[in-house]
Amino acid sequence: MKMKVEEVRLAVPDIQMDSIVDGEGIRSVIWFQGCDHKCFNCQNPETWSFDGGVVFPIDDVKKKIRELEYQKGVTFSGGDPFYQLEALTELAKEVHNCKMDVWVYTGFTFEQLLKLGGKDKRYLNALEQIDVLVDGPFIDKLKSFDVKFRGSKNQRIIDVSKSLKENKIILIEKYK
Repeated sequence: MKMKVEEVRLAVPDIQMDSIVDGEGIRSVIWFQGCDHKCFNCQNPETWSFDGGVVFPIDDVKKKIRELEYQKGVTFSGGDPFYQLEALTELAKEVHNCKMDVWVYTGFTFEQLLKLGGKDKRYLNALEQIDVLVDGPFIDKLKSFDVKFRGSKNQRIIDVSKSLKENKIILIEKYK
C-alpha cells in the first residue's frame, strides 16, 4: 500500500513519551497504523487496519519530533512502519537531524526487506535511515520474557548500518 508522505497514519496515541521497553534508553515511540502480518496474539491488533488510526500531516509529526526533550531516540512500531515507506524514511531523517537514534520494529525479516529493496529502492532508502532493526514476526510459541526488547525468540536486533556495509546480518552483541 502506497501513501503520500503527507498522509501518514499513526495509531493513537500518536507519540508515546518516555518508553524504556521499546529500545535502548529513554525514547519516544511513534505507532504506525497498518499491518498485514497479523501475528497471533499480537500486542497491538488495533493497529492492523490500514483505515484505522489518525491521519497526521508529516510536518506535524516532524514538529513533534523536534519538540522532544531528554530522549535518546525514537522507535517506530505499529502495525508495521514498512507499509508507509515514505513516511518512515522522512520521519527517521528528522529524528537523525535532531541527533537521536532510530529503532524500528517490523514483522518483515531483514532478508525480506533487502529482497523488496532489490525491486523497490524505497525499502533500501528506509533501511539506510534506521540504526537498529528488530525484525521478524511475533511468534506466540516462541514468546519469551527473557529476550530484551523483543517479544519472541525468533526476532533479532540488527545493527542496520553495519549489516548493509558488510552485506551480512550483524546482530547487536549485547542483545544476543
